[in-house]
Parts: sequence; structure tokens; C-alpha cells
Amino acid sequence: MPGPRSGRHWPGRPRSATGKHRRCDVRAGLPPERLILRNSRQWICSRATGRALEVAVGTGLNLRHYPDDVALTALDLDQELLSIARERAEVSRQVSLVRADAAHLPFPTGSFDTVVCTLAMCEFRDRGAVLAEMNRVLRPQGRLLLLDHAQWRWILHGRPATLLFDAGFVPYRQERLWFGLIQRLEARRPT
Repeated sequence: MPGPRSGRHWPGRPRSATGKHRRCDVRAGLPPERLILRNSRQWICSRATGRALEVAVGTGLNLRHYPDDVALTALDLDQELLSIARERAEVSRQVSLVRADAAHLPFPTGSFDTVVCTLAMCEFRDRGAVLAEMNRVLRPQGRLLLLDHAQWRWILHGRPATLLFDAGFVPYRQERLWFGLIQRLEARRPT
């Protein structure tokens, strides 16, 4: 029988919000993140300007890294993760959270100055469709800020930087960490 320190969930007993955050953040890869990604979340989010959209916000780990003058909208398809992001947003900043599919963004063309996506491209079945939607909702000369990690699809379908060309973006700045396994990208939507 599990004891109070066993870490197991007792049936009928609610889990704490802190425990819920921890489980979802572990699922998102938080513990090794500080070592592997270093300051990548700050690097990406600090470059956001104006009206910004974060695609696949997850548990909201990026929310505290955005500049104060950014008007932020964030979306995710997973309601549980959005609930955690909502709790984080109450502590860190004003943000509009939306439940939506990244391949079918519910925003008019040219709505945002910046689109951010961190460590989520691997979750999308059709990365080309998601990048095309990101391109659509950006204003001309708007910027896409992308943080991605190595995965098996890179071998078959190319790195995100390659896919950016196909979606109509112009790469502006790129950095690779950990022998190229982590990639930080800034791209622009052409006029």
C-alpha cells in the first residue's frame, strides 16, 4: 500500500496543482532542459515584439520570458495543458489563451507581428501545414521564432530550417547547440 511519501496517487484523493505541473513539465522535458537548452526559451521569447502568438504553449513554461510590452495570445489543443498555462499566466503576465489546432489557426491573415513555437514541431503531424498557417497569420516582415530539437523526421523530411523555405519564410538568424541537436531559428515573412 502506498504511503504518503511514495509519490503514488491514492484513488479518490485529488492530486495537487503543483504535482500536476510537475508531471506535465516532466512530460515536456523540463528536468534535462536547463542543461541541454540553456537559455533557449529566453533567447526565443525575448525577441518577440508587438502582437505575438505562441503556438503549442503547453504548460506555459515560456510565459515569464516575454517582454512586458508584448500583447500575447497563446494556443494549444490540449485542454489539460492550457489549464496549467492559465494558472501560470495568472502569476506571470496577461495572456489570451485559446484552445485551437495549429494546422487551422482561428485568426485573420496578418494578425500578428511575431509567432513563437518552442519544442513542439515534433508534435504536429503535418509540419508543412502548421508552418503555412504561421506564415498566413504573420503580417509582412513579421518574424517566426522557433526552437526545435533533433528527431527522426529530420532524416526523412528535413530540419525545420529546410521546411521554413517551403512555407515561404526567409531565414534571418540561426543557432545550433549540442552538435546541432538543438536549433534556434528566427525567420521573416517576406513582403
